[in-house]
Amino acid sequence: MSTSRNSILEGIRRSSGVGRPGTPSESERQQTVQARLNDTPVGIVPQRAEDDKGCLARFKEMVLASAASLAEVPNWAAVPEAVVSFLKERNLPMVLTTSLDPRLAALQDHGLLTVRRGVALPQDLIGVVTAVGGVAETGSLVLTSGPDAPTSLNFLPDIHIICVQAVDVAGGFETVWARLRAQDSMPRTVNLITGPSRTGDIEQTILMGAHGPRQVHVIVVNDGA
Repeated sequence: MSTSRNSILEGIRRSSGVGRPGTPSESERQQTVQARLNDTPVGIVPQRAEDDKGCLARFKEMVLASAASLAEVPNWAAVPEAVVSFLKERNLPMVLTTSLDPRLAALQDHGLLTVRRGVALPQDLIGVVTAVGGVAETGSLVLTSGPDAPTSLNFLPDIHIICVQAVDVAGGFETVWARLRAQDSMPRTVNLITGPSRTGDIEQTILMGAHGPRQVHVIVVNDGA
């Protein structure tokens, strides 16, 4: 640690009274902070964000309301055919880039698809990824970064296909954040994606694909639901 940074931190400690008689010790302060983190108060959660039997239906409704398209499949084995159907309906090329999630490996075995796995490149038109969860309140998809999930796939391709397991759809954001905190380690990046990228900054006219994908297609996988 640099000398300058040490001096700044030491000044903060002195001004806050750390180490003075009658003040909590460093270990007591750390225990207080940890207790606060472990027992974070829960704010008011709207009824539409509750985790109930109807949250999956709300999620699908909000996905469509966000200008994304939607499909459902019974299991992960059916994902390749769902991707092909989506591409055929829009007369799109059968060339795509996917994350390294093992659940997407079957895309490589489909005879009509040409698949590259890994980080997105500027020339990539179609990207296929998996989400760790969905939020019924807003129709948002929750995507985390990691060795199997390069963040570039969420922004570079013009067409974004996101697969999410039905059992991972939660009512509100509070549930999703609680799940992430319960993991052994937090991901370096969390992206919340709600429909295609858009802006209305120019003459209040909605422009799609301003800062990311122009089209978002969500595939809900009912495996285990």
